[in-house]
Amino acid sequence: MHLRPPVVFFLLLLTVFLHGPYAHAQYAKEPVVLKHVHRLASDKMKGRGAGSPELERAARYIEKHFKKYRLQPLGTEGYRQAFTATVRRVTVADSIRKADNIIGFLDNGAPHTIIVGAHYDHLGTGQQGGSLDSLPQGKIHNGADDNASGVAGLLELARHFSQNGRKEPYNFLFIAFAAEELGLQGSRHFTDHPTLPLEQVHFMLNMDMIGRYHPERGIGIGGYGTSPAWPEVFSAVETDTKFFTDNAGSGGSDHHVFYRKGIPVLFFHTGGHPDYHRPGDDPDKINYPALAGIIDLEIQLIEHAMKQGKLTFSPTD
Repeated sequence: MHLRPPVVFFLLLLTVFLHGPYAHAQYAKEPVVLKHVHRLASDKMKGRGAGSPELERAARYIEKHFKKYRLQPLGTEGYRQAFTATVRRVTVADSIRKADNIIGFLDNGAPHTIIVGAHYDHLGTGQQGGSLDSLPQGKIHNGADDNASGVAGLLELARHFSQNGRKEPYNFLFIAFAAEELGLQGSRHFTDHPTLPLEQVHFMLNMDMIGRYHPERGIGIGGYGTSPAWPEVFSAVETDTKFFTDNAGSGGSDHHVFYRKGIPVLFFHTGGHPDYHRPGDDPDKINYPALAGIIDLEIQLIEHAMKQGKLTFSPTD
């Protein structure tokens, strides 16, 4: 059969679309994640320091979206799981501060649950410790990458799995942790006082600093050694997002305490940069197309992991 040139051109375009770099489904909405990061990491939020009115505003923002996505409250009071956080790195008069984890449950009637987490606090105006700036006091540490980017991922995963029109074979528990910057205090409080039995957890996925993707490096994914099932899960992934894996389950973010409870984990992180824990971690430095691509990669991994039975835990240290 002889095809006319316009027909040939159309078929070539179709082939590129189906098999080329645009072949993979796009789930995350780039304008939405941009909106989340700009809202949470604006100067008006004053760095979302522990116990601050601005961190409370961030908590209400997350609650609003959990309600919008019709997640069930699974805190101790609605979506909130209140606890007391302590500032230890520096001496301050108000070292004891009120904090809240924000917890929403997507009930698919399944026996086991996937936990998705990210911390929503940061360093405030440099007066609670942790800043790497030489004179941090009074400077707003916006924390766009650390960790407004992770919260944007958390909210997008909540949106996707609550609105994809499917009843998945696993439930989801979405948790925005407070007081991570004070030493993983929010996630530790949750694992010590879980609002869902930890023995029912399939695995825990944590996002912390996923906004500074560089194509040469790619995104690091920790926890690859925490279950013998992860190699099979990863083998089915098709993505244009470059990534590499690390076996370790331990680390300096909230997945660490779940790993210590014998739960398989995955930890997503795009790496350090000169603005880490400094006032320059601003929203205009986030790679938003790549952030959306990372969330799409996470969706693929979650979907492949849901084809497995409850994951077996493997210690890595």
